[in-house]
Amino acid sequence: MSEPEPGSQGPQKARPPKLLDHARAVLRARHYSRATEKSYTGWIRRFLAYHHFRRPEEMGTTEISEFLSFLATEREVSASTQNQALAALLFLFRDVLELEIAGLDDVVRAKRSLHLPLVLTREEVNTVLARMEGVPRLMATLLYASGLRITECARLRVKDVDFGRGEILVRNGKGAKDRVTVFPRGLRDKLEEHVERIRAQHQADLENGAGSVSLPDALSEKYPNAHREWPWQWVFPARSIKREPRTGRWGRYHLHPSVVQREMAFAVRATGLSKPATPHTLRHSFATHLLENGYDIRTIQELMGHRDVATTMIYTHVLNRGGRGVRSPFDVKS
Repeated sequence: MSEPEPGSQGPQKARPPKLLDHARAVLRARHYSRATEKSYTGWIRRFLAYHHFRRPEEMGTTEISEFLSFLATEREVSASTQNQALAALLFLFRDVLELEIAGLDDVVRAKRSLHLPLVLTREEVNTVLARMEGVPRLMATLLYASGLRITECARLRVKDVDFGRGEILVRNGKGAKDRVTVFPRGLRDKLEEHVERIRAQHQADLENGAGSVSLPDALSEKYPNAHREWPWQWVFPARSIKREPRTGRWGRYHLHPSVVQREMAFAVRATGLSKPATPHTLRHSFATHLLENGYDIRTIQELMGHRDVATTMIYTHVLNRGGRGVRSPFDVKS
């Protein structure tokens, strides 16, 4: 019998939702992000479907190895995707089912590609941003000016933007780390105007019985009224008011990253740029241009929030200098 595609439905449709509900409860108890929750439950569902929804308690290392090898050999997923699937399955067995898993040495590993990040020139950045408008343009500019990830920018709260100190505090970034990054002086006036508009909008929401915002961890229990207070509101809230599933309160979620991604895609096409630039390209450009300006690699590592300086070092290869400032012989005049 041929193996089903991950994500296909098996004969036992009742069991997975119960298990997934339990997995979600554990994820939320441990304060995982919503993105991680969605990713992990998706991989758990695909794993169970691949094995025809057998009882997970009856499976273990062999079944995990088979699934991960399938992803690498048949689906040809990237190394990062395979590692994400492995993390989800380890979470399932160790944290949800409380079963020990060892001996994954036989897993066929996906090949890790060593791609240089795509970087725009300063002129290209300005040209693309000039084609954007409104809040997406402001957010995209902040990605380039501060080196933020798109999700970090979307999740900024009012209290994280310090106009007095000239700092932006990124809370719970990649790797669950906080960091401080650059506050662009050139955006100060526009950002202040934007925040004032959002403040007026929030006040109107409160008067209409809404104005609530989701809070991290258990802060809603510790500070019962914080969900309506101004400092906790999103800097870039969504346009519509919705009911929060976990609390039942009415409020705004932050603007979805896809809004900026879509608007930037339109701008890139409109400029006729040959590079497939995305919002993340602006973050790469931020780091590369700092390096061009002479800032040391450790400073850039801290601003980018990289755990290992080796990750930051890749931008030296983008410059094609490798720290040595090599010039082509064609550019050397005799």
